[in-house]
Amino acid sequence: MFNYYTYRFGQFLALFFPLKAVYALASFLAYFYYLIAFVDRKAVQDNLRVIFPGEKEKRLRRINKLVFRNFAKYLVDFFRFEKLDRRYIAKNIRLENLHYFDEALSRGKGVIVLTAHLGNWELGGVVLSQLGYPLCAVALPHKNKKVNDFFDSQRNKKGLKVIAMGKAVRGCISELKHGRMVALVGDRDFTEKGMVLDFFGRPMHFPEGPAVLSLMTGACIVPGFMLRNPDNSFTLSIEKPIEFEPSGDKEKDVPLLISLYKNVIEDYIRRFPQQWYLFRRFWVER
Repeated sequence: MFNYYTYRFGQFLALFFPLKAVYALASFLAYFYYLIAFVDRKAVQDNLRVIFPGEKEKRLRRINKLVFRNFAKYLVDFFRFEKLDRRYIAKNIRLENLHYFDEALSRGKGVIVLTAHLGNWELGGVVLSQLGYPLCAVALPHKNKKVNDFFDSQRNKKGLKVIAMGKAVRGCISELKHGRMVALVGDRDFTEKGMVLDFFGRPMHFPEGPAVLSLMTGACIVPGFMLRNPDNSFTLSIEKPIEFEPSGDKEKDVPLLISLYKNVIEDYIRRFPQQWYLFRRFWVER
């Protein structure tokens, strides 16, 4: 969507001007992009129809516009990571149920932090790192090396270690065996080779990574989502660890475990559809 210099210019604006002004500019540009980006707009609208079957198109269009606006704000927040510190966290971020992470870490087998392309997952990872949690995140590399280096630099500056997707398995296993935390997004398999399961009643390629890593290492899966509030503050919402007793049969255990946390992701997307950022169709055609 953007090249390296566009991102750097966006970062300059985000750091130079007051946050409210940058949010306003980002919202304006997002609406303009919404008007001209026919393919992305249609993809979001089609996805919303699956999430809310039978809903009026007018309401879905309103949500669609908010998706574009909130994604623009997500980028602003990403550009402003340099300003993020413990004071910012105390003032702007409500922390819900962090004790679930502490309890999971106490088991000594590491923790798989499961999230989605919802709210501001990047901010969630950085906040946890700033709070002292031993977290690394698996990220899909950008095709442009300069863009990829820029994104990784933003994360690394705030203590968030990044493991590139495609080289993630060995790195994730090592982190978990040392009792640390690994963050994975679980709502989209970008290789389109994942297990096909129903998502909102339609088949979709689901990433197997969180389930497979949990079964291999014994690390429990703890869902967590960084959600934007109406006043542009955030709530980091942590759910109970996914409790699962494996049978030892991987072919049965993987889809069963995925189905447990898939339900959590579906629930959050239904509650916050205006913060779910997937700008392409991904359902498997029957």
